Amino acid sequence: MAIKVYNTLSKQKEELVPSVPQQVKMYVCGPTTYNFIHLGNARALVVFDTIRRYLQYKGYQVTYVQNFTDIDDKIINRAREENTDPLELAEKYIGEYFRDADALRVMRADVHPRASKHIPDMIQMVKVLYDQGTAYEAGGDVYFSVRDFKDYGKLSGRTLEEMQAGARVNVDERKRDPLDFVLWKAAKPGEPSWESPWGPGRPGWHLECSVMSIKYLGFGFDIHGGGSDLIFPHHENEIAQAEAYSGCAPFARYWIHNGFVMVDQEKMSKSLGNFFIVRDLLQEWPPEILRFFLLSTHYSSPLDFNQGSLKSARKSYIRLSNTLELLADITADSQGIAEEGLSQKTAAFRDRVVSYVTEFENAMDDDFNTALALAALYNMGREINGFINDNEFTPTPGALHVLVELRSYYQRLMGILGLLPGEKRELGQEYKKIFHDVAASLKDEAEDLLPDQLPVDPQQMLELLIMARQEARVRKNYQLSDKLRDALKQEGVILEDTPRGTRWRLV
Repeated sequence: MAIKVYNTLSKQKEELVPSVPQQVKMYVCGPTTYNFIHLGNARALVVFDTIRRYLQYKGYQVTYVQNFTDIDDKIINRAREENTDPLELAEKYIGEYFRDADALRVMRADVHPRASKHIPDMIQMVKVLYDQGTAYEAGGDVYFSVRDFKDYGKLSGRTLEEMQAGARVNVDERKRDPLDFVLWKAAKPGEPSWESPWGPGRPGWHLECSVMSIKYLGFGFDIHGGGSDLIFPHHENEIAQAEAYSGCAPFARYWIHNGFVMVDQEKMSKSLGNFFIVRDLLQEWPPEILRFFLLSTHYSSPLDFNQGSLKSARKSYIRLSNTLELLADITADSQGIAEEGLSQKTAAFRDRVVSYVTEFENAMDDDFNTALALAALYNMGREINGFINDNEFTPTPGALHVLVELRSYYQRLMGILGLLPGEKRELGQEYKKIFHDVAASLKDEAEDLLPDQLPVDPQQMLELLIMARQEARVRKNYQLSDKLRDALKQEGVILEDTPRGTRWRLV
């Protein structure tokens, strides 16, 4: 079955046909780095991470780009409040973003471009638009002339008349038209700025995504994603400046937008003050539960948030993970077992479970419907639980062979959704110093458990600390064991002791 996606540009579902067979080029708008991410931000991260995972499962080579807006009015204002440099503030919150995204099992993009590192590229696009007359200068600012781009409004479906009626009363008098938007902002005292043909200044927000997506994916790339709140004006303006710059269309072929997270019937946002910080939620809820909640409805639908919905997500997730644990227990020593003596009942059971794999794929093929995909997983789990817990179940070689096969299917589908219990996430280089500091704080007590020189790789460093803790427990030095655990917890790494060993997760 072909993958179909709802394209905001065409307002209908379309078959996904990449510009290059079996390759998908994908750009997703990232955060403005002036604060911790909230649950509304996290929905977009998890949704598009899941889309990426499924495309890879289907055999596509995915090139995934997600930007960081590290120069913006919000960043400048926050830096002023904290009496710090705007770029240093942005750098701090980029690191905090990675901690939260890693915890939610969001795979890192192939490229994470930053606006501040692409100023010459942005100046070049503005220069082309200016030279061809689609942009004009006024007092050091450069504006895009909306009425000179005949297709303006094709993404949002708004007419110029509707936009004109909704324009702010107190518009910038230097604009030729209230609808025009800024490409380049003249420098203000105390703000970061770069030299340009129009004097010192910095780029407008909309410009960076057009420039960086074209730079890393080429014009006419496959998928552009983001939250529904970005359709207008951000994505509309991206299209206008990019297509005016190139003289052709489309800038991006498929536009996919996730719905809002709602609180008391209002969109969750920092501006409304009704937002929930992911870092805070992770102190109370395991990342698997938050991720499950964010995938529990179709990505384009509103998602209502409250404590009850998280409790419901936890209950549902436990059902899925319990099935996986049951499979792990029953097949623990059965890898490579031959398919012998397969009964008719066992064969019929396998066929029923495999049919739910097809059901899962059909759901994801139809515009990445994770709600229906989760329903298919529940059905798989119900069949598996019933088969193993049946009073007449006998662990014959044939039955165990089938269960090993089905465990592989089940794990793979859980992995597509990023819901495998204890799934290892990538530990970025920011954890290198964290683990060094933890080791140094316990150097005197754990001197003979840790080498003088820790590995360079953060993953290996963490594994070494876990091994040191395990050895301390073997020696009955529980005080040291607890100290090591608590030191890691203080840095956002939670250790969980299970019958199958120690797992770790990030908060």
